[in-house]
Amino acid sequence: MEIIILGSGSKGNSTLVITKTKKFLIDVGFSLPKTKMILEKHNLTIDDIDFILLTHNHKDHTIGLASLTKKTEKFLYVPKDMYKEIKKIVEPDYIIPVLEDDIYLDDLHIKFLHTSHDAVSPVGFLIEEETSLIYMTDTGYISRKNLKQMHNKDLYIIESNHDPKMLMDGPYPYVLKQRVISDTGHLSNEMTGNYLKDLIGDNTKKIILAHLSETNNLEELAIETVSSLIDSRVPVIAARQESELVITI
Repeated sequence: MEIIILGSGSKGNSTLVITKTKKFLIDVGFSLPKTKMILEKHNLTIDDIDFILLTHNHKDHTIGLASLTKKTEKFLYVPKDMYKEIKKIVEPDYIIPVLEDDIYLDDLHIKFLHTSHDAVSPVGFLIEEETSLIYMTDTGYISRKNLKQMHNKDLYIIESNHDPKMLMDGPYPYVLKQRVISDTGHLSNEMTGNYLKDLIGDNTKKIILAHLSETNNLEELAIETVSSLIDSRVPVIAARQESELVITI
C-alpha cells in the first residue's frame, strides 16, 4: 500500500491511497487545478482515481469535491447519515450512501469509524488489503468502540492538532479555543500520544501526525510529545500543509 498525503492542515486536506487494485482519495480539500497539479508531480491524473471517501463536510476537506466528481464522474462513498448533507455539495448521481459502514471492493476492505466532530456524521477509516491503515482526523476524542478496532495496525495517520498551552495562550478568541478542546473539536498532541501508546503493536511500522494547527502547534513539538508518550517505539513523522508526504507500507 502506498499513501500520498497531498497536504494536511487548516487550509486543506487530501490523501491518495494506492492499493493493489484501487486508487482513491480521502477528502478533496484543494481546488481541482491544485489537486491535478499535485497528482501530476507523482505521474498520476485525476482519471486514475477509482473513487473518493470523505471524512466530513467542512470546506478544508471538500473545496474541490464537486468539481472533481463532476469532471471524472467517479463515485463518492459516504455514511448514510452524511448523504443528505453532501447532496448540497455533490450531485446525487455521484454519491453512494454506505448503509452498514463497510465497503468491500475485490480484496480491499474499508470500514467507517464514526468520529466526534462538529460536522454531519464525520468518520475516520480502517483500510485493509494485505496491510492495514488507520486514517483519523478531526475528532475530539476516540470512542471505545473505535479503539477496539484500531489496535496493532501497520500505519496510523492520525490527528495531532494542537498543543494545549499554545492554544490557550494564543490569539484565538475564547469561544474558538473552547471549540477546539471540546469533545467535538480536535485531538491535542498529548491525547494522540496517549491513544497511540495503547494502540500500536508489533505490526506498526509508522505513525503520521496530521492536521497540525499552524497557529497552535509546531511540527517538532508534536513529534516530540507523541514520541515521548509512546517511548519512541515507532517512527513518528508529521504531514505538512504545503508539501506532499509519500509513505509505503
